[in-house]
Amino acid sequence: MVKIYNYPRKRFNRIKLSEEQYVPISEVSNMRDKINTKGVLKSKGEVRTVNMKRGGTIDVCDAMLSDDSGEIKFTLWGDDIAKVNEGDTIVIKNGYTNTFKGEVSLGKGKFGEMQINP
Repeated sequence: MVKIYNYPRKRFNRIKLSEEQYVPISEVSNMRDKINTKGVLKSKGEVRTVNMKRGGTIDVCDAMLSDDSGEIKFTLWGDDIAKVNEGDTIVIKNGYTNTFKGEVSLGKGKFGEMQINP
């Protein structure tokens, strides 16, 4: 950690980042977390209710998210299910992947962010 003393704040210019960098969907399955990606919701499956580990139930829905490089199963939970429709452009920031029964799926998680038609 570097500490800078006795310099007025105005001397330091803020660095503005260029356009957000998104990982192509074809590369998402090789990652575990901190995934930023963008795609089109191609299909949305049936909503089902599952039991949570800590008690209670929650709705879940599997969808397919795709871009020019490929597609991946995208798991929607709770209120997010009703927010999206087929054909929507979806941006996932800080997403994660999970493998269940040998199939990789992308999720938003509680620390991730989902933008619809940004």
